[in-house]
Amino acid sequence: MALTQRLEFRQTQSLVMTPQLMQAIKLLQLSNLDLSTFVEDELERNPLLERANDGPEAPVAGEPVPERSDYERSDDYGSGADGGDSSDFADRGESRFDAPAPDDWINNDLGSRSEIEQTLDTGLENVFSEEPADAAARNAQDAAPTAYTEWGGGSSNDDDYNLEAFVAAEVTLGDHLAEQLAVAFTSQAQRMIGQYLIDLVDEAGYLPADLGDVGDKLGASAEDVALVLTTLQTFDPPGVCARNLSECLAIQLREQDRYDPAMQALIENLDLLAKRDVVSLRKLCGVDDDDITDMIGEIRRLDPKPGLKFGVSRAQTVVPDVYVRPGPDGGWHVELNSDTLPRVLVNQTYYSELSKTIRKSDDKTYFSDCMQNATWLVRALDQRARTILKVSTEIVRQQDGFFTQGVAHLRPLNLKAVADAIQMHESTVSRVTANKYMATNRGIFELKYFFTASIASADGGEAHSAEAVRHHIKQLIDGESPSAILSDDTIVERLRATGIDIARRTVAKYREAMRIPSSVQRRRDKQSMLGNALKAPSTPSDRTSSEKSSDRSRDTASA
Repeated sequence: MALTQRLEFRQTQSLVMTPQLMQAIKLLQLSNLDLSTFVEDELERNPLLERANDGPEAPVAGEPVPERSDYERSDDYGSGADGGDSSDFADRGESRFDAPAPDDWINNDLGSRSEIEQTLDTGLENVFSEEPADAAARNAQDAAPTAYTEWGGGSSNDDDYNLEAFVAAEVTLGDHLAEQLAVAFTSQAQRMIGQYLIDLVDEAGYLPADLGDVGDKLGASAEDVALVLTTLQTFDPPGVCARNLSECLAIQLREQDRYDPAMQALIENLDLLAKRDVVSLRKLCGVDDDDITDMIGEIRRLDPKPGLKFGVSRAQTVVPDVYVRPGPDGGWHVELNSDTLPRVLVNQTYYSELSKTIRKSDDKTYFSDCMQNATWLVRALDQRARTILKVSTEIVRQQDGFFTQGVAHLRPLNLKAVADAIQMHESTVSRVTANKYMATNRGIFELKYFFTASIASADGGEAHSAEAVRHHIKQLIDGESPSAILSDDTIVERLRATGIDIARRTVAKYREAMRIPSSVQRRRDKQSMLGNALKAPSTPSDRTSSEKSSDRSRDTASA
């Protein structure tokens, strides 16, 4: 086989991931908050980008700002009320204003001091009590601050005025405990042990279960650590610095003087309380039905996570990206939330001025790259908005039954169905629906909420949405009576009677996902609630909790 050299022409097509294309793909999956942060960074980095101001008098970057004096003459001052020119006054020998010109004030001789005092009928010291410069300085010193910069620094521009600068910082749990630590101990060694333990407290107010290595790390004995821990457990809020739930509840009960032997037995058997095994608890505590009910009520009024009272992170309000409103023709009107869309422009005027003055090749290359990046960013933002609107419109069209009649009429929908309808790729639809929210007449939902799996119909008809099936299961469980609790098998039978073909394990999976307990647990809960409701009228109202606690203590002591 001979080796030869020859020239060939081949024509191929390939998709190249340019930086601009990667940027456009990245912008699609950003939320509105992340997008605002990204645009702010680009505005600081690129001198050719600027915000699109809504005001008609907003100055454009690169253009000279017209100077404005403190006093501007209106149109009425240049023409008469009837539209006539000011020359009409000159023709009549009149002037619009009889006030003298500024030069007349300067050139006018006021006369001597005695003449001025005779004219004013008083002495000059009564009129001008001090020098003008001293008076102005004193007035400026006594005047209250009128600008934001005079109060606490910062810019006085309305755009930079931030009310959060005046909000007091929240007191964290660690700071609250540290303040009490400085008062509780005088020994530096005890304060060091206490501060170390406070640093180990989590946001719920609990310490790790094992504190055996604390003494070794600090070079202190186990007795000293236990002594400091006992004092820390008396700090506010009650129940803090506990190592488990039982200890946390016991600390709060001691604070309320409710920790008697019967209550101690209940605290030591919280697993039975979680199972609603009231019979076993009554035997272990040695009390009757009324007392055990009161004890369980006291436990429920305690705080299992006392540390969450301090430094709790505030829930951020979801800002929708799309609004869906009923249309006048019975349809739905879909529009973007303009508040979440960054408005940026490319300053072509500034770039043209720079192009005429720049001489260095490096500077020309830099500004050319800035111009290209700015143009691509504006196009990518516009394409992102159009894509979100297109995908949202198709979702509303596919899920029209949900908007009209509710969750029970939510249809099964996948990414491919929407992608084929709008002639886009599934990955594009997936990126668009990530971290985007839609405000509807039924609340605010994430766009991915409308994409649900399908469950076959029992009679071979149209498939059902998984979300609609979950909603149906929740309705069945909410409507069950305490005497007829529905098991998973019974729920399957009722769903099949309505045309939904579903397996029992699927019902159990949906039920657990909605955090609904099993039928056995629900029967105990509802029967316990029913029993408490029936016993409530017969409970004497004149007995206080302390009297009931004393009765339990005497009964336990006599036993």
